[in-house]
Parts: sequence; structure tokens; C-alpha cells
Amino acid sequence: MKFLFNGIDHVQLAAPKGCEEKARFFYGTILGLPEIKKPEILKGRGGCWFQCGNQELHIGVEEDFREAKKAHPGLIVTNLEELKRILLAYQIDIKEEPAIEGRSRIHVSDPFGNRLEFLEFTQE
Repeated sequence: MKFLFNGIDHVQLAAPKGCEEKARFFYGTILGLPEIKKPEILKGRGGCWFQCGNQELHIGVEEDFREAKKAHPGLIVTNLEELKRILLAYQIDIKEEPAIEGRSRIHVSDPFGNRLEFLEFTQE
């Protein structure tokens, strides 16, 4: 093989124009993801970027925005119960999902209706 995939650099979720304040509150304040600086060449496009472990989560403006109800990132967390407590404190609806192969998981929607999955690996 002449090439090799080494991982995922980032995931981008779409949001409507003017989304930045809500994105910063949800992803930054509620979820606690640190915001990272966008490259100068991309700043004019709107949106904002966050660090998520070793990867990045980009919120990008889409003119004809439609929320992603099926497609979603799966974000690995430690202490899923504490995350659920925080989400509920902010009155964010949580959809409990059955555990799969050593992973507890929940789904929520971001402020724009995009589906997010949070997973915690458990010891069997």
C-alpha cells in the first residue's frame, strides 16, 4: 500500500449563519471544550473550532443549513454520569441508548438540532 490513514484530524458540524454565540455556549461553556483559533484565511466564513481530546470539532456555517439528525460524531467521555448531570442542569434533553460492547452511551442535540453521541468505555 502506498498510503496509510493515521486517524481523524477533525469532524465538522454545520450550523446556521450567526451560530457562534450559541456554539460557544454549548460546546465551550456546557461541554467544556476549549475553543481553538481558526486560521486567518478561514475566519471570514464564520463558525468556530473546539479541541476535543486529540481531535478538533469544527462548527461551520452552511447557507442552506439542515440539521444532521442521523449522521453524528461519537465523542468519548470519562464520567458519563457527570456529563448527564450537567446536561440536565442546562435542561438539555438526553436520549438514553442501550450499551453496546462495553460502551455506555447517550444522544443529545446541539442548539442547531445536530445529533451528538457521547460514549464511555466500561470495564466488563
